[in-house]
Amino acid sequence: MAKKKICRICKRFVEEDICPTCKTSSFTDTWKGRLYVADPEHSEIAQKIGHKTKGEYAIKVQ
Repeated sequence: MAKKKICRICKRFVEEDICPTCKTSSFTDTWKGRLYVADPEHSEIAQKIGHKTKGEYAIKVQ
C-alpha cells in the first residue's frame, strides 16, 4: 500500500501523483487532524469547510 500524501490546495489525502479533486501535484506529508466526509450533501461540517466530495481530509496542512 502506497503512503498517502496530502494535497496542499484542497487538503485531501491521495495516493496518486495528481489530486483527483483539484488536479494539482503540490503535496505535503506535514499535517494535523483528520476528517472523513462520508456524505457531503448532508454534512454540516463538510458544507462549512467547503468540501463537496466524500473522502479523507487533513484539518491543517503546513
